[in-house]
Amino acid sequence: MLTPVGWGVAAASAVLYAAGALLGYPEPVALAVGGFVAVVTAVLWTLPRPRLTVVREVTPNRVARGEPATGVLHVTNTGRVRRAGMRAYDACGGGRIEVRVPVLRRGTAETVRYPLPTDRRGQIPVGPLRLVRADPFGLARRVREYGEPRSLLVRPHTVALPLLPSGRNHHLEGPTSDTAPAGTVTFHALREYVVGDDLRHIHWRSSARTGTLMVRQLVDASMPQTTVVVDTAAAAYADADDFELAVDAAASVAAGAARMNFPVRVLTADGPLVETRGGAHDVEEILDRLAGLSRTDVAHGAVEVARRVRAGGALVLVTGGHGDVAGAGTLRRRFDRVVCVRVRPDAPGPRLPGVALVEISGLAELQAAWKGTTR
Repeated sequence: MLTPVGWGVAAASAVLYAAGALLGYPEPVALAVGGFVAVVTAVLWTLPRPRLTVVREVTPNRVARGEPATGVLHVTNTGRVRRAGMRAYDACGGGRIEVRVPVLRRGTAETVRYPLPTDRRGQIPVGPLRLVRADPFGLARRVREYGEPRSLLVRPHTVALPLLPSGRNHHLEGPTSDTAPAGTVTFHALREYVVGDDLRHIHWRSSARTGTLMVRQLVDASMPQTTVVVDTAAAAYADADDFELAVDAAASVAAGAARMNFPVRVLTADGPLVETRGGAHDVEEILDRLAGLSRTDVAHGAVEVARRVRAGGALVLVTGGHGDVAGAGTLRRRFDRVVCVRVRPDAPGPRLPGVALVEISGLAELQAAWKGTTR
């Protein structure tokens, strides 16, 4: 494919050739012929297709925001000629990453590693590898793609937070229990048998199908729930970094409760995002769902969303410095405990009777301030 420079040279050569032929001057004709030869040579230069096999890996394929992730390319020269070092570009999200492929002799393979950006959450497509071949004068360029794309899931960054008390008595080990009060036990999931499990809870049909002893995991449905409402209104945040911190804070609260086997629900202006009964698997689900959360142009904020939520348990509102929290005090009658987290506010928030107001500019501040809300 000709570049803009190549098209310019071709057009100028055509004009020179026509002018020289009409006026009878050999010099413009000679220049035109030289231009045509240069363009044709450039096109022929880019025609050969390097015969390469590219296998891509992303390790790990799930990371917290800011943690390192690596793209790995296994490049094999399947052609008959030696390939000199090549400069290529691997697509990553909406951008590209320069990759330098070393010299490849016939039939040999090389492994290339390079860091992937993880400063923003989301499902980031990685690949394909684009090999750019151009002539020395920049008249023609051809881009060829190699390798199947992979994806990297960047999830929120979290810190360990203790469970937020709801003001009600609850089982110290969380809702997963075989000795919950009568009438409150319900089936949650199947899991592998571990030594000490009650043999009466073995699910024999699943055990026969999988070849592994499986037991029914029961939950105490009466246990208080932690409800996290994330304000996704774009107007509530000064910039994208503030929203990233808000999602990190919401993920820390929700994952902390789920990790202790308590039920969690996370909501936004668009409705429920995830609702779990608590447990290690539910922590992964919470982080995966929050990885794709983005700001929107909704007109209502976190307080309006919380007013439509089923009452009970602990409520945590997470919003930006421009978010409206003045009405959060009215929610105290519907929940056992209400906490409002504001991210990088321009000015201190209003005093809200019965509501714990936490204002942070980083997760370390959230971790330190959270201890005061659990007393």
